[in-house]
Formats: sequence, C-alpha cells, structure tokens
Amino acid sequence: ALGQGSDLEKAFATVALVYNNNADPEGKLSRAETKSLLQTQFWRFIQGQENKPKYQEIISDLDEEPENKIDFEDFMMTLVMLTLMSDLLQEIKNVKNTK
Repeated sequence: ALGQGSDLEKAFATVALVYNNNADPEGKLSRAETKSLLQTQFWRFIQGQENKPKYQEIISDLDEEPENKIDFEDFMMTLVMLTLMSDLLQEIKNVKNTK
C-alpha cells in the first residue's frame, strides 16, 4: 500500500500492520499480548531497560488488569515511551546516515 511512501510512512504502516495482525476482532490487544509483542518485536529497544523505574512501571501496568485491553493509540504511546527511554535510541542518534 505504501510502496512509494517515505521511510517514515513505511515505518508507521509497519507498526499498524504488526498491531492489526495481532489484535482481536475488536481491534485491541490484551495486556499480556501487548507485553509479548513488545518482547518479541521490540526487544532491541527494551533490552537493558529492566532496572529503569519507568520501564518497570510500564511493564507493571501491562501485568495488571489483564481483562483490560490496549487500543492502537495506547499501544503507540507505549512504543513512544519505551523508545524515548531506550539506550538504543541514543546509539541511533549518534549514527549519521550517509545516503
């Protein structure tokens, strides 16, 4: 669908596709599914974050109230928070693209 899209558009389309492929018929993820998806699809960003209080808070929120589901907007907010605290983000910022 975004064959001619920009890198940023393709990145967001990929997030939406991964989310939709794992969501239930109502378009939501259980908290356990969200946690599992983060651990399998986003592990390089969360690797080494286990001791950070904000990371622990985010994961703790996913462990609580398993009947509550996550919609796409909440999923995106979680990705943004985890990305901003990630050590990998700092490494990425230090890399200059040579295109």
